[in-house]
Amino acid sequence: MADSDSRPNVLFVLTDQERYDASAPDGPPVETEAIDSLSSEGVRFQQAVTPISICSSARASLLTGQFPHGHGMLNNCHEPDAIREDLPDELPTFSEELVAAGYDLTYTGKWHAGRERTPADFGFSYLGGSDTHHDDIDEAFREYRRERGTPVGEVALEGTIYTGEDPRDGENGTFVAAKSPIDVEETRAYFLAERTIDAIESHADGDRDGPFFHRTDFYGPHHPYVVPEPYASMYDPDDIEPPDSYAETYDGKPRVHENYLAYRGVADFDWELWAEALAKYWGFLTMIDHQLERILGALDDHGLADETVVVHASDHGDFAGSHRQFNKGPLMYDDTYRIPLQIRWPGVTDGATCETPVHLHDLAATFLEIAEVPVPESFDSRSLVPLLENGGEPPADLEWRDSTFAQYHGDEFGLYSQRMVRTAAYKYVYNGPDMDELYDLEADPAELRNLIDHPEYETVRTNMRERLTEWMDETDDPNRVWVSGVLENAS
Repeated sequence: MADSDSRPNVLFVLTDQERYDASAPDGPPVETEAIDSLSSEGVRFQQAVTPISICSSARASLLTGQFPHGHGMLNNCHEPDAIREDLPDELPTFSEELVAAGYDLTYTGKWHAGRERTPADFGFSYLGGSDTHHDDIDEAFREYRRERGTPVGEVALEGTIYTGEDPRDGENGTFVAAKSPIDVEETRAYFLAERTIDAIESHADGDRDGPFFHRTDFYGPHHPYVVPEPYASMYDPDDIEPPDSYAETYDGKPRVHENYLAYRGVADFDWELWAEALAKYWGFLTMIDHQLERILGALDDHGLADETVVVHASDHGDFAGSHRQFNKGPLMYDDTYRIPLQIRWPGVTDGATCETPVHLHDLAATFLEIAEVPVPESFDSRSLVPLLENGGEPPADLEWRDSTFAQYHGDEFGLYSQRMVRTAAYKYVYNGPDMDELYDLEADPAELRNLIDHPEYETVRTNMRERLTEWMDETDDPNRVWVSGVLENAS
């Protein structure tokens, strides 16, 4: 191991349910100056995907470097039907490896990767901002709000939107969006930024030994999209145009897609209502971006920016009205599987765009290589350091797959097996209970037309099925024998 003083610090900022396109250069007009600065000074990954669009599963993959079928947390850990409530003790995690290598780990914000096993069980000093397992509010934030005179739960929200037959009645629906009358300084996003800045100051003052790894998990822009001014009215719903995917008809799609409109309670939502909600979603992201700007400013102010790798990513995306859907589910569209990922490493990166396909949990191996720590054999992830060191391109002597692999196992509604393989040009989705899906991402980026039975795509279909089988074999997917047999015999 190298002298700890020569190894960089790492600041990892994970948002919750942030869409890729919201901060993409060719995306909607959302103000994300801090995220954009990371792109201009680092590497922005254009083809990053989550291994699964479920919070607990994706976060467990981040810790373990494994696909969900490897670590076993297939759905959310807090629900009564959780397949696994906590990760097995014996699974190596990047955080525990970093602690063993002399890094000082701190964490604030959302956890949601186990019921009983908390960040402290994985080597982190937890600084608050949540309860220890899901997304409730801890006493520290409650006291913070009481001191400011706006106790949590005692403010009257405005313009509330709920799912269900009456979008203004929350008696039976899911809370979607609203305006909050509080000040920005009273939001949890601001509070988490304050906790992060405190950690940065503590390291700068020498209160902690060795290089640091700090993780900030923001609660957003996950629903409910509740924001104060100026963010609540920053984006005018009348100026927001429907995405191309809003023209979805569900013709030739698995039946669960259309069923999910009723399941999520948005079958009767029109675009006017979606635009109102989406305006709050965009405002939420801009509010978080402004908190990220404060955090990056603290690194500068304390002389730590040049020796700190900054990583921004999201656990998965959000439909937010695309395909007329809400939240996420058994629909493997880019809206929920493609994620933002930017990495700034002073002296190594200098503003590049990477088109190489990568996974969210590749960060587990990346963090370890940055820290000069061997990657455990159990990891399915691959370090992105060679891409960072080579302007976003794989070195000539390094083979790199041109596809990514993802999966879904069901959420609170029950088990539902899906597997996906994606290249820059095509996406193939295996649906165990229904028809499969094939999309031409170049000709149809909105993924409106399922080409699974199109005769002109026979060669593409065969090729993508072979890729999927290879991924399942190489990652010891327990469904590989059954699925491979089905695909070999499929027409």
